[in-house]
Amino acid sequence: MTVPYVSEYPLPKRAELQIKFLIVGGGISGLACAVALRRIGHKVVLLEADRTLDTQLLGGCRMAPNLAKILYHWGLHDKLASIAVKSQMINLMSFHTGECLGPHVWDEEMLRETRGEFIFAHYTDLRSLLYDTAVSLGADIRLNSPVASIDPDDQSVTLHTGEVLTADVIIGADGAYGLARGLITDDPPAPHQFVMYSTTISKKAIMVDQDLRWLYDQQYRSMFSWFGDGRAVLGFPLGGKEEFALFVYGPADGFDGTWTQPALLDGMRECLASSEIRLQKLGELATHATCVPVQDFKALDEEDWVHESGRMLLIGEAAHPYPPGAIQTCAMAIEDGAVLAKLFSHLRSPDQITSFLYAFESLRLNRCTTVCTKEFGDIYFMTMPPGPQQEGRDNHFRSKRDRGLNVLDAESAEEECPQWTEIKEVFGYDAEDEADNWWQEWGLLRERAAGRVNVLEGGLANIVVKQQSNHRNMSPFPNSKIARSKFH
Repeated sequence: MTVPYVSEYPLPKRAELQIKFLIVGGGISGLACAVALRRIGHKVVLLEADRTLDTQLLGGCRMAPNLAKILYHWGLHDKLASIAVKSQMINLMSFHTGECLGPHVWDEEMLRETRGEFIFAHYTDLRSLLYDTAVSLGADIRLNSPVASIDPDDQSVTLHTGEVLTADVIIGADGAYGLARGLITDDPPAPHQFVMYSTTISKKAIMVDQDLRWLYDQQYRSMFSWFGDGRAVLGFPLGGKEEFALFVYGPADGFDGTWTQPALLDGMRECLASSEIRLQKLGELATHATCVPVQDFKALDEEDWVHESGRMLLIGEAAHPYPPGAIQTCAMAIEDGAVLAKLFSHLRSPDQITSFLYAFESLRLNRCTTVCTKEFGDIYFMTMPPGPQQEGRDNHFRSKRDRGLNVLDAESAEEECPQWTEIKEVFGYDAEDEADNWWQEWGLLRERAAGRVNVLEGGLANIVVKQQSNHRNMSPFPNSKIARSKFH
């Protein structure tokens, strides 16, 4: 497949007014935000508590086409290719028996439609790529800089050292348990039923076992998904250092901790005790693991992504936590950075700042909520207890397998393929295009009212709104504070 290189895209528009952003948190969302904002000229200081990015315990990372296309657009195709491998197929398996319920080979035409690819890498390698890119673009990234407090009203952050930093906008990218989210809500997550163990296993160790080398001896480079009774496993090869990643879902066992805490391997092996022999062997080969809870956080209320001061925004898992191991976790984080930068590329006046932050929430809220619901649905789909639903699921896949069909394809030409439905709704989504559409449809209207739009831009805004006014709510921030007070 041919993927478009950065030379085929126009250079990013640089903001007319360049301001200072202070990003709290150096995970994927914070670093992606730093890259995106520096590309359009804004000043960026990022604060990260970790002393180093080299945290191998974090395991593998699945990247969907909607993520890959953004990094390609940012000119990172070759660097991403050096740390990642492309997925060509998925095998659906029985956790308990090892039966292959059916394969699905990803369609090349489908991937071209998305302008991205399915790729696998170590989480640490993706994080390092974004870090190196942000630094090369001029971002000031400070590792070993834990934050003691955030004051959105004064637009300041105090470090544990006592140093105080200020900015025009604070970005809270410090995760679901971070200080930034804590300023908005103190609602705890619901009690969790599942945990997820994450580990990586050396390819070399796998290839010397005749039962396991099958994982690499497929016709197409494959991901594997094992479905079980209250248990499930995702397995996939990784780029860079040649390892095989495992995400093992099982009942909450009291061993869960954090991504940076080593977990007891016995807990993971106990979770795999009722599995097919190949999974048990993989568990025995593992030399390290982490165990994190699969928690469902209460969604933030509308408008809560933006602090009432109008100068602090939550992004990434601080705004929309996902279940661990979800394919869209990193994608949503990088989409956040892309959308925010697109909006702030149009910055001309300080009075636009708050409206752009609310526009970001308006653009991202439904998208992130819908995708999160789907990700939890996938976990429950994989872990169905025995019964009619589980039997129907497995027999549906077996029927397609036995007829030589891809298991995720539609039964007939008249039926819409679930694969294509997901492409349109998730993988085919273009975050930067959505931000551009908001600017053309709504942002220019406000600029025109403020007398800051030239004739060409004003004319284009009129055309776009006229075309779309018959089928869209005529407010860029439905039912929000910005609609009631700041936009009008």
